[in-house]
Amino acid sequence: MENSFFAMISRMRYIDRWALMRNEHSENLCEHSFDVAVIAHALATLRNERFGGHVNGERAALLGLFHDAPETLTGDLPTPVKYYSDAVRDAYKTMEAQACESLLEMLPAALQTAYRPLLLPQPADAELWTLVKAADKISALIKCLEERKAGNGEFVMAAQGVRAIIERMDVPEAQVFLEEFLPAYELTLDELRG
Repeated sequence: MENSFFAMISRMRYIDRWALMRNEHSENLCEHSFDVAVIAHALATLRNERFGGHVNGERAALLGLFHDAPETLTGDLPTPVKYYSDAVRDAYKTMEAQACESLLEMLPAALQTAYRPLLLPQPADAELWTLVKAADKISALIKCLEERKAGNGEFVMAAQGVRAIIERMDVPEAQVFLEEFLPAYELTLDELRG
């Protein structure tokens, strides 16, 4: 239905992540997408300020906000299922692309061109999508740390696995984030306030 795009996007708050694991605090797609946007912006800023890059941090944040939008139609497929095999991964990518097209059809034609690159990666944004993917994994690692901090041992191995994925990505800005900013996520409110 034309003009239902924004109402559908707002339903991200109803889609919980980490469905296969016991959670002390549930996390929905809205929360996760906000975190990814903030971290993607930080990674872009680090790229520009420390690594001589020239990327648009605001665009990185915007891509982060929309990176999981198709899951309003597909749901959040748990990572072990999504990557179970090449066939499953490829089928999910096809389903995700179809979901993006369905979302675009929920917009008036005049807006579809503006939103298409936010939902379907474009070659011009390839460098930014690398940062968004790293931000996505960092957000997952933060979730693991928060669960561990709450005494939930379910996330110990997940944290190790996600951290290894981030390190294999070979994104220097992500490494800086892990070294300089991630430790603060282990602190209490009083410790954060100093």
